[in-house]
Amino acid sequence: MEPLTKRSIQLLKTLYEKGKSTNTYTLRVKQDELSGQLGVSRQALNVHLRKLKSRGFIRTGRGFIDVTEKGLTALGVSTTPAFILLKVSPIKRIHVYEQIRDLAVSRAFRIAGEVDALIQVERENLDEVLKKLYSIDGIEDTRSYVTIEVIK
Repeated sequence: MEPLTKRSIQLLKTLYEKGKSTNTYTLRVKQDELSGQLGVSRQALNVHLRKLKSRGFIRTGRGFIDVTEKGLTALGVSTTPAFILLKVSPIKRIHVYEQIRDLAVSRAFRIAGEVDALIQVERENLDEVLKKLYSIDGIEDTRSYVTIEVIK
């Protein structure tokens, strides 16, 4: 792969610094497939997609559909996540991390410090994820934090 030019790096950095972190769900699907799954014609699907897009609930592009934060809010899905910090038994770490990979979490990180892992979950999934974590042998302690609002 060819390295980025100085101008490309400058552009990428500007987009990152001036951009806003958003929470979206991306579906990579052809509209023919989606219309078939929904049992509607492609034309009817297109009408609905255009309405959702014009209201800011989705973004579309070639081969993908993003549900935006506004769309998630309309569905009643929280756009402020919850975090779970885990203390893991050193001899069970590999087992615990393998189990975490199978959970319905947004992201999971192995970290250094007083705790061993940080898990980001949708607020709506917090109870379900905690119940599953409690059944994993090797987790010594959990601490949960629910976000209130995005500061930046």
